[in-house]
Amino acid sequence: MHSPAAPSKVTTAQVFAIAGPAMIANLTTPLIGIVSTTAIGRLGDATLLGGVAVASVLFDCLFWLFGFLRMSTVAFTAQALGAGDTQELRAILLRGFIAAALVGAALILLQIPLASLLLEAMGGSEGVTRAAKTYFTIRIWSAPLALGNYVMLGWLIGQARAKLALGTQITINLINAAATALLVLVLDFGIAGAAIAAVIAEAAGLLLGIMIARRLSHGQQAISRATLFDRTKLMRLLAVNRDILIRTAALIAAFLFFTAQGARAGDLTLAANAVLNNFLMISAFFLDGLANAAEQLCGRAYGARDRGGFAGAVKLVVIWGFGFALAVAAVFAMFGPSLIDIMTASADVRRIARDYLPFVIFAPLLGVFAFAFDGVYIGATWARDMRNLMLLSLAIFLGAWLALRSFGNAGLWGALLVHYAARGGLEALRYPALLKKSFGE
Repeated sequence: MHSPAAPSKVTTAQVFAIAGPAMIANLTTPLIGIVSTTAIGRLGDATLLGGVAVASVLFDCLFWLFGFLRMSTVAFTAQALGAGDTQELRAILLRGFIAAALVGAALILLQIPLASLLLEAMGGSEGVTRAAKTYFTIRIWSAPLALGNYVMLGWLIGQARAKLALGTQITINLINAAATALLVLVLDFGIAGAAIAAVIAEAAGLLLGIMIARRLSHGQQAISRATLFDRTKLMRLLAVNRDILIRTAALIAAFLFFTAQGARAGDLTLAANAVLNNFLMISAFFLDGLANAAEQLCGRAYGARDRGGFAGAVKLVVIWGFGFALAVAAVFAMFGPSLIDIMTASADVRRIARDYLPFVIFAPLLGVFAFAFDGVYIGATWARDMRNLMLLSLAIFLGAWLALRSFGNAGLWGALLVHYAARGGLEALRYPALLKKSFGE
């Protein structure tokens, strides 16, 4: 017998018990790319900076494409927790690790055509492309490790063990920062050193995660093959992952299009956009901490069939989302120019980045609904609806770019903000119907 374990009322304390550590954990996620960009940026070569920026964005997007490994793991783990099915918790982790290993191995095997296709699509100069390829062909070996860390992160957050997730992420990034500083700035390994540091950090993080999982599972009965490969659960997992994959691909397409258009505007604009993209990623992962809280709390309430807990979690996450968005926007407004100066030593790149800083300041405010409802939809495994709404948002983004393209890079940034607003607005409008469908009146 399984005993449901979801509370009937969700409190602010519960939200922050998950969101606080998850915010910091998510905030550290793009730091591998940021540390690489900053270390190479200190060398003062715009071509090398552009190369590592392009490659870092490619890896953010490539690994992000398989973000369903984290998202579905959070949702299914939280739902199993809400239903009181402790045996299924460990089966979910093992299924995730198997999927991560298979996907990671495929990426390594396909690295040559992947590098050629992706770097050509980015449209950078010859020097930028050459530097990016060096970084790509080394860091690709971290793929199974990075994806395994996605699964581990999702499993811990799904059980509301956000502090352990935070500790793992901090460990990864401290090791990456130290290794990057040593290999790039001390031993002068250049762009290759930044990529090697990323591989070392991901390996250390996964090893730590496995040790944590073994400790949490100590004394529990081994998972049988029949449980691990339960056909009904595997089919549901595949269906949800398929829809999240398509949804994520549509989201990535928008950001890749944004980066490619910046590359076609020249190396200086590409480098400036890359610096500002780090701001955007920081704000995105910061707000995603609240989305993680929505995933866990909504997933747990969904597993327990608790409508009151579900609706309460949604309300609190949206309210606090606006509060944190204001805080992030204020930080960018006050400290943005100084942060730009830290990230690049090029005077031209600094000047261009400052010109477009206002767009980055407004991004968190327009993205609150997008991040909050992404978490709600994932927790409830409303994956098909999320997929369809994201495809519509991509079409709106491309339409906005066509309308604003005459404004150059400013028009490109404007279209990206329209995309943020469309994502959240569409999900918010669809939410009441899905709530009624899942829980009744």
